[in-house]
Amino acid sequence: METVIIDYGMGNLLSVQRAFAKCGAKAGIIDNPMELRNAEHIVLPGVGAFPDAMENLAKGGWIEELDRAVLQKQTPVLGICLGMQLLAEKGYEGQECRGLGYIPGEIVLFEPKEGERIPHVGWNEIEKKKEVPLFEGIKEGTNFYFVHSYHFQAKEPEHVLCCTPYCGGFTSAVGKGCIAGTQFHPEKSQKAGFQVIRNFLKM
Repeated sequence: METVIIDYGMGNLLSVQRAFAKCGAKAGIIDNPMELRNAEHIVLPGVGAFPDAMENLAKGGWIEELDRAVLQKQTPVLGICLGMQLLAEKGYEGQECRGLGYIPGEIVLFEPKEGERIPHVGWNEIEKKKEVPLFEGIKEGTNFYFVHSYHFQAKEPEHVLCCTPYCGGFTSAVGKGCIAGTQFHPEKSQKAGFQVIRNFLKM
């Protein structure tokens, strides 16, 4: 199996699987951490609360196998929405909670300005901070689809791939080596989102 989509009980994964299939991937949903050992690409989606997600990953035995696949074998991984947030060192959704720690940073609640609503829902543009393979073929100002109330505060600017101008600006994609994350949903972002998926599959 080339591309695996992790089912750890946090969200509907079928739309993600369909999007990857449309982009030419042989993508399967897995609920056994051992299947990560044969993966060429790993997708970590997610909708819900940070602490619940980390608890599910821990109880399901995912963390050790993810560490082995990503940190030791350097298998490319893409975190989507909550999945991107889990790549951080810690989150503060309801309580302080340790994350996977793959990319230095923290997950914090938006502080909306006048006229801005939380959660941030709908289409919004990205501002690329560097040219990277994940965003090859994506023009500056391209719109993607978002649904979230928390955002990634990266410790190192080098890990910020793009930002979005909402609530003073927030990080909408991160990357470090074989590790990438998008706060937006590529599977819901039509043509541009599919381009990001195809780019990830080339990693």
